[in-house]
Amino acid sequence: MLLIRPLKHFFVFLLLAVSFSSQAQSHFSKEIEGKVSSADGDVAATHVLNVSTKKAAITDIDGFFRILASLQDTLVFSAIQYQRKEIVVTAEILTSKTIYITLNPALNELKEVVVMPYNLTGNLTTDMRSEPVVVAATLGLPNAYVVKKTQSERKLNEATTGGGLVPINPIINAITGRTKMLKDRVKRDEKYARTERVRAFYMDTLYVTELKIPALKIDDFLYFCEVDDSFSSVVDTHDKIRIWEFLRKKSKVYRENNNIEAP
Repeated sequence: MLLIRPLKHFFVFLLLAVSFSSQAQSHFSKEIEGKVSSADGDVAATHVLNVSTKKAAITDIDGFFRILASLQDTLVFSAIQYQRKEIVVTAEILTSKTIYITLNPALNELKEVVVMPYNLTGNLTTDMRSEPVVVAATLGLPNAYVVKKTQSERKLNEATTGGGLVPINPIINAITGRTKMLKDRVKRDEKYARTERVRAFYMDTLYVTELKIPALKIDDFLYFCEVDDSFSSVVDTHDKIRIWEFLRKKSKVYRENNNIEAP
């Protein structure tokens, strides 16, 4: 009888401690930095709403944003020209430096039309005699195959170059930290480009049927893969079989972490 009472108090204390720990974790919040992108690149002024806290933010001209969020908060991304998108803040998102969100264009249903590009008639005999399309490559211009720099790369080049005997612009940007910030942004863009390349390799149905990833979770799953240190080296091999094997292994961990049961 003398031992029962101390044990009873111990278990009560233990339950309170676990409850307090879980509540503290669920209320932990931090300012999340992210970047919104789309196929056409026009992502400035996209609205970012934390539905759970009723707080909102808006993306800058490059698509970057910051917003305060906690575990399990719901973030909604919306713009007139894009489909609304929702994500749930996970532990991986809270511990990451930057999250990347891809928006799909809003589809407006139009009446059926027939387009005849380059004045084609539909008659093969006639159309095969048509003049070639005039582009830089067909004209043999020296810049035909030059890879276009991203906006972040152009800004970094601007920040690190300057004229005169003593270039002032690079010195000022180095002192203020702008050069380092732009270098970090270029690295993030490169990693995001890899993720977009992987997304284009495989149809969404493969993620759903083979990897058992829900369609609405595909972007979140790819971000989960992206933060893995070996992601860049695997994707840079351009070996689709090796990349798929990497995704297959990561999908098991992702489903376990998010309590997703395979159908």
